[in-house]
Amino acid sequence: MVEISAERFDQLVDEAFAGVPAELVELLDNVVLFVEDDAPPHDPHLLGLYDGIPLTERDHAYGGVVPDRIFVYRNPTLAMCESEEDVVEEVRITVVHEIAHHFGIDDARLHELGYA
Repeated sequence: MVEISAERFDQLVDEAFAGVPAELVELLDNVVLFVEDDAPPHDPHLLGLYDGIPLTERDHAYGGVVPDRIFVYRNPTLAMCESEEDVVEEVRITVVHEIAHHFGIDDARLHELGYA
């Protein structure tokens, strides 16, 4: 386990998000990114979570809904990493993985692409 402050972890998440190609960021619609210390109690080892309606499932009736949410969980990420470099990589993978869910890409395809 590596020790990284909450502020530094937030910075790493911001950097990971900044590394997403601008063409993809421009396509994000009604989504917000959160960093939380702990994953939900029912899945305490979860690194990230997408909660929302993927773009591929939205239709003409979509509107007036709360924003989709992407969560990145600090403590589970730190628990599995041995260095800050590991954290940087895991955060990058998690951010891309959860954004991909917003675009309707499922876990099987993400595994194929190396974003497990």
